[in-house]
Amino acid sequence: MTTKTWLSAAFSCLTLSLAACGGQSNAPANHSASHPAPAAASGASGTADGNGRVLRVAGNATFAPFESLDENKKVTGFDIDLINAMGEAGNFKVEYKDQPWESLFPALSNGDADVLVSGITITDERKATMAFSEPYYQITQVVLVPPSKNVAKVEDLKKLHKIGVVTGYTGDYAAQKIFGPTSEQVVRFDNVGLLTKEVENGGVDAGILDNAVVAHYIKNNSSKGFKMVALPDFPAEHYGMAVRKDDAQTLALLNDSLAKVRASGKYAEIEAKYFATGK
Repeated sequence: MTTKTWLSAAFSCLTLSLAACGGQSNAPANHSASHPAPAAASGASGTADGNGRVLRVAGNATFAPFESLDENKKVTGFDIDLINAMGEAGNFKVEYKDQPWESLFPALSNGDADVLVSGITITDERKATMAFSEPYYQITQVVLVPPSKNVAKVEDLKKLHKIGVVTGYTGDYAAQKIFGPTSEQVVRFDNVGLLTKEVENGGVDAGILDNAVVAHYIKNNSSKGFKMVALPDFPAEHYGMAVRKDDAQTLALLNDSLAKVRASGKYAEIEAKYFATGK
């Protein structure tokens, strides 16, 4: 997601309550996996080694450039390339499953998935029921604005008739802080594609989304004249890969593999492939 001075003291409370790309989860309480993860053995160097283990990785492929479906319905994106590179570095295999956003957290807690990789923001709420890898990407919220509208501060946003968000994403919770949780000014969509299409068509006046997602959309629709308006009072967020809270072996494997991918330069290579500027 990309880069994301404004506003009033009332809006500063946003920093305390934003949830995640994906917003705050309604995940059920953590349970032990029905298929416990095997322990990751230490390699000769003393670092975690997956020993060829298969990790069942779940995500929701509606969040380009992090994960999306290409013309052949194959899942692609930054998150996919990153977890695959980590698999090579950590000697584990990736079995990826694309599924609805709302099913991801239950799949992890009931043992149907070992890892969630889907632009998931690390939050204190989520850390109560799951564990996260070291952060692998930083983003903020921004406003996607069509050429016919002017938005420079939150007061401008409040004057618009309809603001689009994706249900459960951080932009949804940001909008609730601005307009109120039951405001009819906020229009919710099931995924990013539906939201951006309605901004294009004028069904909503603007949208609130993660900055890298908006930057990707603008890059691929440069002729349409859309703008990305950064609102500095939106806090920085960090994405992490989620595992069950008691799965220390998988967590260690992910963290060690991520460190190896960064150190080798592969992370920077993947980042350059999907983003104009790094994070």
